[in-house]
Amino acid sequence: MSSESAHPPDDRPPPENPEEGGVGASLVEVFSSAQGEGPEIGRSTVFVRFGGCDLRCRWCDSPQTWRPVGRWRIETAPGSEVFEERTNPADCADLVETIDALAPMPSTWISLTGGEPLLQAEAIEAIARGLAARGRRIYLETHGLHAEVLSRFVDAIDLVSMDWKLASDVQPGPGIRAPEGVDFHDAHEAFLRVATRAKGVYVKAVLTPATQERELDAMFDRIERVSAAIPLVLQPATPTGGIDAMPGSKQLLAWLARAESRLMDVRLIPQTHPIYGAL
Repeated sequence: MSSESAHPPDDRPPPENPEEGGVGASLVEVFSSAQGEGPEIGRSTVFVRFGGCDLRCRWCDSPQTWRPVGRWRIETAPGSEVFEERTNPADCADLVETIDALAPMPSTWISLTGGEPLLQAEAIEAIARGLAARGRRIYLETHGLHAEVLSRFVDAIDLVSMDWKLASDVQPGPGIRAPEGVDFHDAHEAFLRVATRAKGVYVKAVLTPATQERELDAMFDRIERVSAAIPLVLQPATPTGGIDAMPGSKQLLAWLARAESRLMDVRLIPQTHPIYGAL
């Protein structure tokens, strides 16, 4: 999602139960950096990475989050790049306190990311509401398919960063049934209608040489049906994973113009975290 990590995967499965009496979260890591994508690019951010994802994106820069793991790591102080390991599941009440201490500035975003955080419904609701009660700014980064989960705590979210997955580069994970409408558009539209109840929302679409205009047009149609004023970020894929190159500048500018002819707030923004060496 928004910031890379050098943390290698730990294939040991997590314990089945959290601490007695608490809600547990399966995490990969918690660390401080700067937001590397979207309209809040460059803002100081604490990233809370959840483990497990039900999609496989060819351009994914954090494949270590695809599966839940036995242990997770947390940065000991903002910007220190010094980590300590802990065992999953993490107690959500303790985690809220730890995250709060790792982000001393009131303006710092708390990014709930992954993996796909909405796969852990009870945990993400507990963390989001706990942080919101402390006055923290909550930034949810999600693939935008689990509308029913978001509806449980959407009032606690300050900004929803919703990926609009394009089937040219994204498929359901192993053993995962495709959402209704294999091209994802139906599920995304339903999710976006819920996400508009948050304090803020924007849509992000990752563009690769395989991106097709027909799927972009279908995305523009669906966003426009909800509201043409919803911001759309077109993000050229950083070469990684199964992507060898980003689209050329002529193609990117043509897609930008195509989107601007339909929607009111469109921006072409590449990832920046590969430039400044994010974790």
